[in-house]
Amino acid sequence: MSRRHVLSLTAAPRLMILLMALLPAILAAPPSLAASPLGTYNIQSGSITTSGISSGAVMATQFHVIHSSSINGVGIFAGVPYGCAESLNCMLYPNLIVMANLYARVSTYDFYANIDSVNGLVNDRVFIFHGTEDSVVNPGSGDNVETFYNQYNSQVYKKNDIAAQHCMPTDNYGGACDQLNSDSYINNCGYNGAFEMSNYLYGGGLRRPSGNEAIMSNLIEFDQSEFFEISAPSASSMDTVGYVYVPTRCATGAQCKLHVAFHGCQQGKEEIGNVYAVHAGYLEVAELNDIIILFPQAIKTALSNPQGCWDWWGYNNYLYDTRNGNQIVAVKRMVDKMTGFFI
Repeated sequence: MSRRHVLSLTAAPRLMILLMALLPAILAAPPSLAASPLGTYNIQSGSITTSGISSGAVMATQFHVIHSSSINGVGIFAGVPYGCAESLNCMLYPNLIVMANLYARVSTYDFYANIDSVNGLVNDRVFIFHGTEDSVVNPGSGDNVETFYNQYNSQVYKKNDIAAQHCMPTDNYGGACDQLNSDSYINNCGYNGAFEMSNYLYGGGLRRPSGNEAIMSNLIEFDQSEFFEISAPSASSMDTVGYVYVPTRCATGAQCKLHVAFHGCQQGKEEIGNVYAVHAGYLEVAELNDIIILFPQAIKTALSNPQGCWDWWGYNNYLYDTRNGNQIVAVKRMVDKMTGFFI
């Protein structure tokens, strides 16, 4: 018997003792395992919309383009157009983007049914916000997003006249509007981005919040693991826990709208807890207007995704911006469960 085998055998009893000592800690459920299963709700037909900031803005765009037959509008804060990552320095030099290449990518995916037919984008409402002081994503990217959606005859509204840095703009929380606030990337700009976006996507007439309508007990942690059939969520750079806000009336069976909100890089639960979900402005709008808000959560991966961004450049797989993208599949399964039907 080799010396290596002798050492492994003599170490076995000590290893068993160590494991027995650790067993209570191993069996004790960490907080993430206490998360509830995601519920099914009475979702109004034709009411599913999505939005995001930064990488979340691109993820929202991808989710919209891929499932345009079911997703009826998108809000894009400090984002870039679909397919933009295939171009060099997409975020910094929007003037170098060849838009025809993006359209060709969409056309190819449409032909092979990797996305829904682009006909689903016609007349969808698109809300674009891009601050004039954004130093992370060149403000000209907002123009490219507008051009992209105009190609498909969507109804586009663009707000690009506020001196805002790279941020989610609110009217009551965050850093100075024109300063880079790396703590949360939420800035107080005297502009309620979540409300203005929601009001536009849903055709106007939403009740404007005063800022104290949210009921924190309606913000629920749910288990994201059930939406991964083969591997753990972390293998796709997603958290085991997500957030969902269920307004009081929606929890008791009222018919409600559904909105999927994607955080940006360094804004997930792993980095800042529930700060983005609580303070980005969505909850107050939701409670007043019967809109359930789904907040999927991404995490960082040491080499491929060190800032906890959504996959908009292919760190999971090369089909990241199609219906076969890891994160797209998981979020679609969440929406399917919430609605009770397949989108």
